[in-house]
Amino acid sequence: MSEKKETYKLFNLPWYYFAVFAVVILLATYTGSLPKGMSGCFAFMIVLGTILYEIGEKTPIIRSYLGGGAIVVLFGTALLNYFNLLPALTKTLDDGTKIYNMACNYDLVGNITSFFKPTGAFLDFYIAALITGSILGMNSTLLKKAAARYFPAIFGGLILSFALCMGTAAIMGYGTIKALLLIALPIMGGGMGAGAVPLSKISVMTPAVAIGNAISIVFAGIVVKVIASKSWNGQGALMQTGTVDPKELEISPEMQAKRDKIDVKNLGIGLFVSNSFFAWGFIVAKIWSKFVPSVSIHAYAWMIITVAICKICNLLPENIEVACYQWFQFVMKNLTTTLLVGIGLCYLSLDTVIESFSLTYLILCLVTCVGAFFGAAIVGKWVGFYPVEAGITAGLCMANMGGTGDVAVLSAADRMELMPFAQISSRLGGAIILIIGSLLLSTLGSLL
Repeated sequence: MSEKKETYKLFNLPWYYFAVFAVVILLATYTGSLPKGMSGCFAFMIVLGTILYEIGEKTPIIRSYLGGGAIVVLFGTALLNYFNLLPALTKTLDDGTKIYNMACNYDLVGNITSFFKPTGAFLDFYIAALITGSILGMNSTLLKKAAARYFPAIFGGLILSFALCMGTAAIMGYGTIKALLLIALPIMGGGMGAGAVPLSKISVMTPAVAIGNAISIVFAGIVVKVIASKSWNGQGALMQTGTVDPKELEISPEMQAKRDKIDVKNLGIGLFVSNSFFAWGFIVAKIWSKFVPSVSIHAYAWMIITVAICKICNLLPENIEVACYQWFQFVMKNLTTTLLVGIGLCYLSLDTVIESFSLTYLILCLVTCVGAFFGAAIVGKWVGFYPVEAGITAGLCMANMGGTGDVAVLSAADRMELMPFAQISSRLGGAIILIIGSLLLSTLGSLL
């Protein structure tokens, strides 16, 4: 007897049910009837993210070499916004001027931006779940051994990215100091919040960050497909097999059974605990800023350190660790494409990329990102990491746009479980760049 063919699904629903709900949401959106708050924004972002993700996953070249659905969601949303195809009370003219859109009576773009961007509300919520759940769900032996070797990989990426950028600039006649300070430094600065903006407060650095972010996302999608060697590609595992006893990393059948048995109450516990850790990170960051105001360390960094200490020292009971892991899985599997829509709409500015585009500038941004990946990959292999995973987390997650870039890069590479290490790059790595950048700008800034 032949097996019954499974119904094609979108957002875990039979496609025809999803289509009905999607039509309702799109009809409400383009007639100005969609609720303006979180419920309306979420509904539209789920619909758009699901559709664009499926397009990316079904398009052969994009699926195989360019990061698949994640890339299409990001750039597809940015393109829809750039060509004014999403309802907004302001629209962009051909010359880049923004004017009030009299023809539109509903501000979808403004509503999503206010929900998503001002304080990073949804992004913070998402990353708090991923950091807490992935660290508490990690083997403590792996966490201890990986953390001690991670910073050399970051510095490997920094050194090679700076060297390639300056060397290429010298060959192309761009100016080595200018390339270092205005391209390599902001790209490797951990994003707009941790790097380029605090370093200078000048808009000339913004294009490099935006272009470097886009290159990092695409490069992450390509490299996991091109570099398939088992000695280089850990398929999501950071530590090389020979550097740690596999038995130390095994999850017991009992623990795996507890993780797999999803409990609705556990999801509530995970939500509460992850956001409590995030709040603690802000407490420590505030105290730190009073005593060491010259060095800014993001609350994410303190959160990572605190959660890691709790895991390594076994300070939390097993049921809380399981709850946080289940919450992390729920958020990652259901809300990633939704988040990518927000990132593409609010953070991926095609205006900025197009305005600053030139072949020389693009090449310098490209070699900076390539240097970041291979520098981190080479040093990562030397300290016992799989080079692909080291290059993505310690390299490309230094070259992207902070927290939003981390989500996009790891989504494109299908390595979301490496979020804690990506955040170390963006937050603690960003703090390192802030110190280096301040020194370089004070000593070399006059040469610009």
